[in-house]
Amino acid sequence: MTTGATGRTDPGDPAEPSTPGTVRPGGRTARVRAAVLRAAEDALVEHGFSGLDLGDIAQRAEVGRTTVYRRWGSTTALVADLLTDMAEQSLPRTHSGSLAEDLRANARLVQRTLADPRQGPLFRAVIVAAHCDADTAEALRHFYRRRVAEWAPCVTEAVERGELPPDTDASEVVRAVSAPLYYRMLTTAEPLDETAADRAAAAAEAAARAGAYRSGRV
Repeated sequence: MTTGATGRTDPGDPAEPSTPGTVRPGGRTARVRAAVLRAAEDALVEHGFSGLDLGDIAQRAEVGRTTVYRRWGSTTALVADLLTDMAEQSLPRTHSGSLAEDLRANARLVQRTLADPRQGPLFRAVIVAAHCDADTAEALRHFYRRRVAEWAPCVTEAVERGELPPDTDASEVVRAVSAPLYYRMLTTAEPLDETAADRAAAAAEAAARAGAYRSGRV
């Protein structure tokens, strides 16, 4: 990713959407979106949400400022679109046929993401942004709803195999797997390694088997 200014003016594109944060797939629009989102990631990792600036992002992406301002309009709209892209690019869940293996795979995926020197700071910056803006917060919730829904079938399938109580809340089990990992990332300096991931998965599985995540349980 280059960071130097190109000095070129934005030629404009009459076919581009006017609503901030909306794009159409393919062609120049897709290339511009990819470049801008990558630049936004770089800026978030380097400076956090408070240092995010649309002009700087346009320069990093070597895209005309008016394109960035017209298409996204604000840093929070850009972060929301970044979350949408992250959800679209996330790896699909595994299908091992074993609840323990599936939950462990989910935990290790979360662990690798949060421990990554680029993705970890990026997620921390996005979480901070969500506390500052309602639209970003909703985009973050949408991101996690999508990821939880991707992995919930591994719990549903375990229920169907008779491994868990029939009224187990699959989404709650999946959330329980990643919660300790996010807590460790945000509150401690302890290593976020595979041991922590496996422990989180095992704890969620044990609690689920004991009926802790049955629907309506208080």
